[in-house]
Amino acid sequence: MAVEKSVTNTIPEQTVMPKLPPLENGDRITRQEFERRYEAMSHVKKAELIEGVVYMASPVRITSHGRPHAQIMTCLGVYQAAIPGIDLADNATVRIDMDNEPQPHALLRLNESVGGQSRISDDGYVEGAPELIVEVAASSAAYDLHDKLRVYRRNQVQEYLVWQVYDRRLDWFRFKEGEYVSLQPDEEGVVRSEVFLGLWLAVSALLKGDLAKVLSVLQEGLATSEHGAFVEQLRASSR
Repeated sequence: MAVEKSVTNTIPEQTVMPKLPPLENGDRITRQEFERRYEAMSHVKKAELIEGVVYMASPVRITSHGRPHAQIMTCLGVYQAAIPGIDLADNATVRIDMDNEPQPHALLRLNESVGGQSRISDDGYVEGAPELIVEVAASSAAYDLHDKLRVYRRNQVQEYLVWQVYDRRLDWFRFKEGEYVSLQPDEEGVVRSEVFLGLWLAVSALLKGDLAKVLSVLQEGLATSEHGAFVEQLRASSR
């Protein structure tokens, strides 16, 4: 008499990958872990790692960030269009060191071909310290003037501009001998970059929202002999 044998189908257990935790304000994680979580959160538009701590951006108000950011980008865009060998970025993540990955509102950098101190990685990130970083802050209480400032100074960001919107104040710092010193406006209220020659900013006009005046002063800077010599220097370096 034939005896039926029962056959048990053995289904291999599936490997269940642990769910990646979301980024949260105040998380203390490595830069590598920060990037993994940030890339997995496609809905998040801005997050930063400052001294190993995660900072998540709040919704952006047009008055405190949106409009000032647009005005700064307009000025930098006009300047960048007139210069060979420099790179302008808006909200680009910067791998500045192993504990810090900020996402500044704007940056200007010299390309490597003309002696810049940062580079573009194979996966498209800025690595190292750009020559100029711009942040739009609500007030002097923002971490842009505290933790971030120390990070940028330690990594030798050559110039750092912070616009404190509610305080109606703009600080332009220049890296000299291991410290940041403030570049002061002249008698007409104009600050001149010492790295990007010809980049003139009419601070009082900018704080009043007079963008036409700001751009007019910038054109004056672009017409100077110092700016012309800077352009020629960059062209010669890139050959």
